[in-house]
Amino acid sequence: MSQVSRTRPSGISTALSEAYDTALLDLDGVVYAGGHAIVHAVDSLGIARDRGMHLAYVTNNALRTPAAVADHLTELGVPAEPADVITSAQAVTRLMADQLPAGARVLVVGGEGLKVALEERGLVPVESADDEPVAVAQGYGGPDMAWGRFAEAAYAINRGLPWFASNTDLTIPSARGIAPGNGAAVEVVRIATGAEPQVAGKPLPPMHRETVLRTGAERPLVVGDRLDTDIEGAFNGGVDSLLVLTGVTDAAQLVAAEPKHRPTYVDADLRGLLTGQPEVTQNGGGFGCGGWTAVVRGDELALEGDGDVLDGLRALCGAAWSYAGEGACRLDAGKAVARLGL
Repeated sequence: MSQVSRTRPSGISTALSEAYDTALLDLDGVVYAGGHAIVHAVDSLGIARDRGMHLAYVTNNALRTPAAVADHLTELGVPAEPADVITSAQAVTRLMADQLPAGARVLVVGGEGLKVALEERGLVPVESADDEPVAVAQGYGGPDMAWGRFAEAAYAINRGLPWFASNTDLTIPSARGIAPGNGAAVEVVRIATGAEPQVAGKPLPPMHRETVLRTGAERPLVVGDRLDTDIEGAFNGGVDSLLVLTGVTDAAQLVAAEPKHRPTYVDADLRGLLTGQPEVTQNGGGFGCGGWTAVVRGDELALEGDGDVLDGLRALCGAAWSYAGEGACRLDAGKAVARLGL
């Protein structure tokens, strides 16, 4: 598998649920937000599963155990087993176990998911820098994590202990909006120590390795809402991806994306798994999709035509990504995106 500098979203006549054997689904912002399922997610996943697609849930959120995540999904109407869930806690503890002796004590700054993952790898979680840990593991601990936990991490790291982080997502979607994620907490510890953690979660190779080992996917499709984790992780792993617009990424960010953040496919939500994707074609200096044509005019992107707004967005991506080449597109897309209402 190789990395591809994509200049437009791809088209495919076959439904994605039939073209790929496994969907590697992000959770927050894709399947649910907070405690509630995202619209169309439950029905779409049920149909994809009935068509024979294996569903695996891959999350950078290290707070909950795979069993707890599977129970939550099942309550929402998406039947899942703990083995269907892969977390950044599992990825970071495998990374740690490769470097630390069996039975090593690890200071935990995070939630139950990280503690359970450490124990599964034969490592012993402790709560204090004075409990003789040999390393520090940091993961998302929820919105109520006490400030003192960051102080414990700083004490230990400033004594020379190696520092591992499950992921560095700066934000996390919730039912009330966008909240600080583990990456924001990592920055607090970084400022206090001047140290750099080893990071396991998306988009980095340890998470891709963990996912492949646990799912055995041969034709995986990464499905996510974030360009800098889900889509970049697929790029780094040399696999195809579907961006859904139900989480943190908006249309303007997608149009401006640099090569490693450009998904193979784009859709509004998980119903995109059940269909093919329209072609984006180049016609002279413009890029067409459905009833839309996108062109570069001076220092801005212009959009002409009518039809499905997602086709308009795909056309805009074709024009912007082709113009930008190996960089991020700096053209003004405000008017064109506003016309789509996205």
